Amino acid sequence: MIKCKYENGDEVGLRHVVTGVLIVRDDKILLEKRGTFNGKPLAESGKWAIIGGYLDRDENLEKGIRREIREETGWEVGGLTLLHINDAPDRRNDEDRQNVAIIYFASPIKQEAVTSEEVAGLEWFDLESLPPEEEFAFDHYAELSLYKKYLREKFPLPVVG
Repeated sequence: MIKCKYENGDEVGLRHVVTGVLIVRDDKILLEKRGTFNGKPLAESGKWAIIGGYLDRDENLEKGIRREIREETGWEVGGLTLLHINDAPDRRNDEDRQNVAIIYFASPIKQEAVTSEEVAGLEWFDLESLPPEEEFAFDHYAELSLYKKYLREKFPLPVVG
């Protein structure tokens, strides 16, 4: 949890901002298998996840998501479209962090070689043949389900809540 002191001296816990992106090409989505950080397993290590991470200080959303994509996959993307702002405070009940997730979808343009210990593997999956929900980290399976619903129904974006 982020601890911050207000001007009146009160210390409060604040929410983190995370970004995520569904990189989609030819009805396939790029997923990462979560790895380690500084040699220690990340939360939900070994599970599939959409690409993304925490927004850094002094970074806007687009810069942050593009950095995360580059660091974790080496891809440059185009057509970045805001899909979902997930601000549910109960997204994760297993820790004190409360992340607000800003989820995009985009198309891959070009890739450069990159390695990151945070990513144990990258794989393209057909949108209709995803791994089972229990093999996904966090609520990322729900984000993929929302995207698939959007493809079918073309409702207004972004979805908030």
